[in-house]
Amino acid sequence: MGDYPTGISRKKFLKNLGLAGAAVLGAPVAASRIGGNVYELNRPNLAGASVPSPNSTLQIALIGAGMMGQGNGRAVTEHSGAKIVAACDLYDSRLERCKELFGEDITLTRDYRELLRRDDIDAVVISSTDHWHEKQAIDALAAGKAVYLEKPMVRFAEEGHRVIEAEKRYGKPLIIGSQRTSSIIYEKAAELYQNGEIGNINFVEGYWDRFSAIGAWQYSIPPSASPENIDWDTYLKNLPGRAFDPELFFRWRNFSEFGTGIPGDLFVHLFSGLHMITGSYGPERIMATGGLRYWKDGRDAEDVVFGLYDYPETEAHPEFTLSLRVNFADGSGGGSRIRMIGDAGEMEIGWNHVTVRKADMPSRPGMSIRNFSEPVQDEYRAYYNERYPETRPEMIAPREFVYRAPEGYSDRHDHFGFWFDAIRNGTGLLQDGMFGLRACGPALLTNDSLRKREAVHWNPEEMTTT
Repeated sequence: MGDYPTGISRKKFLKNLGLAGAAVLGAPVAASRIGGNVYELNRPNLAGASVPSPNSTLQIALIGAGMMGQGNGRAVTEHSGAKIVAACDLYDSRLERCKELFGEDITLTRDYRELLRRDDIDAVVISSTDHWHEKQAIDALAAGKAVYLEKPMVRFAEEGHRVIEAEKRYGKPLIIGSQRTSSIIYEKAAELYQNGEIGNINFVEGYWDRFSAIGAWQYSIPPSASPENIDWDTYLKNLPGRAFDPELFFRWRNFSEFGTGIPGDLFVHLFSGLHMITGSYGPERIMATGGLRYWKDGRDAEDVVFGLYDYPETEAHPEFTLSLRVNFADGSGGGSRIRMIGDAGEMEIGWNHVTVRKADMPSRPGMSIRNFSEPVQDEYRAYYNERYPETRPEMIAPREFVYRAPEGYSDRHDHFGFWFDAIRNGTGLLQDGMFGLRACGPALLTNDSLRKREAVHWNPEEMTTT
């Protein structure tokens, strides 16, 4: 169950390290991985890593410069001491946009390998399509670059082990781009949960519904898009040759050859946040259903997905059940929440807040005796009053507590900050390859369960199907 000191439970060890408190969670230099989701303090520099001077500017290259890539690039430039110096994309117009955003002097290319050969580039941000993640991440790590890899870290769960192997072999910081694990909101949720504010959890539900065309991945397609300004053959990678189709390029999330559907795009965020809060390795049984209910535009990715996940009892948490849902035609307007239910209350986590609602089980269980005859009712009342005597009333404590993030807070900003700290100082990262695969694996296997119409069994410690 992880490498923690003899005689100390994993849950107690996590608490001793301060994982339950904002002091450690809020300080990226303090917490680093021992094994699984267990952490130690003050880990030395990553093996084999050449650490840039704290006073030097980190030179960052973008691999994949679409909406997510450019957004990540903007997040990089929010940090002093970090600069976008190069960008790779297969669409010429996106490269031109990078010059507009990041300066006329940046290097532009369609071939990411050109950037990996440059000694002056310290790190890369990979925001390409899911089917390119594994190869580009491994190539970048092997080239000595620190890597920010967008979620899901891979397209198939088995690919994740190869990325983790490269992460270990080359000793460069790898962070997966699921920003909730760097959020002060989730740090507060972890603190509250580990302090027992809602008791022992038994059920968790999460959803991320949408009600817009862009939210349902109907991204804009330029009328001028053509094989002349898009490197179509490279985009296909090792997929069978297909005629140029701009919809497959610009709306790739809709197609299972290139993307990972709702689970890979959205469920993975919900898994990441939950695993951070609870210290969990993940579920052991995965069951899913759903279908294409509204966006029948040629896609093969479902627009409604519902997943159920059984989490086993561990040193960190009791057994519980998780339900996740995404509906891309949610007429109520959409939204996202995680709601954790315990035997002493519930915790709701939204975009910028954590709300704890408390409840107490009555000390007297009550009577259900009206179906008994009068003599038996009298008998039971006497028994009940003897066994459960009335006590003096107690004061009622506050039932709801709300914690809010500051106006304009960005967890993506913090996520990049943690990564930069790992690059400069060799400090450990929470959302590394192992954590990323433990969130990514169950998400990807949700697709398998949905399409095979059967339960899938997952070993959350070994990160393999069983």
